[in-house]
Amino acid sequence: MTTTTSPLIRAKLGNERKTSELTAVLRKDVALSGPAWLPLALVSGSFAAVAYADHLIVSISLVYLYLLPLAVGAIFLRKVISYSLIAVCILFHDYYSPRILHPGLRIFHNLSAAFCFAFIVYIIQRYIQQREALSKTVQKQRDELLHDVELAAAVQRLFLPVGKPAIAGLEIAGMMRPARGVSGDYYDYIPINAHTIQLVIADVAGKGVPAALLMSATAATMQLEANHDRNILEIVGRLNTGIHSVSEDGEHYVTLLVAELDAKERKLRYVNCGHNPALLFQAQTGTVTRLNSSCAPVGISPENPCELASADLAAGDVLVFYTDGVSEAENQLGEELGTDGLSAIVQRGSSSSAEALMTDIFDTVANFCSGVGFHDDVTVLVVKCNFDGSSTASS
Repeated sequence: MTTTTSPLIRAKLGNERKTSELTAVLRKDVALSGPAWLPLALVSGSFAAVAYADHLIVSISLVYLYLLPLAVGAIFLRKVISYSLIAVCILFHDYYSPRILHPGLRIFHNLSAAFCFAFIVYIIQRYIQQREALSKTVQKQRDELLHDVELAAAVQRLFLPVGKPAIAGLEIAGMMRPARGVSGDYYDYIPINAHTIQLVIADVAGKGVPAALLMSATAATMQLEANHDRNILEIVGRLNTGIHSVSEDGEHYVTLLVAELDAKERKLRYVNCGHNPALLFQAQTGTVTRLNSSCAPVGISPENPCELASADLAAGDVLVFYTDGVSEAENQLGEELGTDGLSAIVQRGSSSSAEALMTDIFDTVANFCSGVGFHDDVTVLVVKCNFDGSSTASS
């Protein structure tokens, strides 16, 4: 049985063969960066223009004008092709130039021109090789840096909570999305006993690797505190001393909110150190209360006296902790979502489960700043109070 190839396929194969032949004479980076015919057209056009001028002018030798096509060829063509063009230039000059010279003088003239051409091509090729070597070195360093950032991000994720604590009467859900590979945000929930849990959310001033390093130090300190007395004010005091000792310039600090929730007493005790006010939705009144800060961010000054605040909780109440990546998200008009906008989302989804409300907050904020994107790390921590044992409609 014989098979026939359609004219369209034959034409396509022919075009691919021609393209392959053209790219074979080009440097690899040139062949991959654009149409193959363009650099070849530049080289051919420059050769034709110089040869035509060399043929017209009789009074002087224009052999050194061939430096133009040679330089263009050295930039776009492979090394072997570039050097072989030197002989082509000499032949063009010998053939097209009408000047009559003594044979010995013509040979000397052509040899000196060839030596000059070879030197110029060598310099250009050397420069291109150094540029390519530099480009490879930069690419390698960039890949290594990206690998290090990915490794740092993986280490950071180890500080985030895994799973959900089993505290009767509480639903807890948290998430953190970094704006870059690493984050300056941190959240955690640390069970104290069967009915009490400590909630932590923090945001380090600045972005990038410095903020991520300070965040890791903050997270490590908070988790080490789990082995000590969980007195909130003492925890904040020790953390403030530690961070201030490593950032005496006052430019590196951490906004922090530490809360202790007792499901048995239905009581919330908290300290807000310059962090965004947590939102408390009260089911009985349908209103949202802000848990504002009572002291400065940790790390600014050696002494940071704080006050312990408290709030009563009831069944159906919802607590939302967040970082400024949520409240300061901007749309295309430069308008911020704001705390009021976030409060409206919480009121709307107050009957949902903690997981569903957390997802709703993130999706709504993402839609709000669609086309612009997040400019800061986004962290959300939601606690739903189900003290009466009833489950939510979405859980």
